[in-house]
Amino acid sequence: MAWLVLILSGLLEAVWATALGASDGFKRKLPTLIFIGSMAVSMAGLAYAMTDLATGTSYAVWVGIGAVLTAALAVVRKQERLSLSRAALLTTLIGCVVGLKVIS
Repeated sequence: MAWLVLILSGLLEAVWATALGASDGFKRKLPTLIFIGSMAVSMAGLAYAMTDLATGTSYAVWVGIGAVLTAALAVVRKQERLSLSRAALLTTLIGCVVGLKVIS
């Protein structure tokens, strides 16, 4: 259960990071509210996962999922370009997250 909550919390990290960027310095109300809500739930999920999983592993997986999905969302929204090197590095990051799950 802790792994499922951790993965969902990582997904929410991408939501709050994207909403933070869209909030325009907290000037836009809806993205700011999405940021606050998703960040609170994401952090609560991370805290829950850490009750059963190692702190370092939990944090690395949470950040890894959030970072990869945030970058992917930026590419899909045409805010960033996906170069071959960026794709390779993000793929490596995914491999590291999966590796942490496998050895845990």
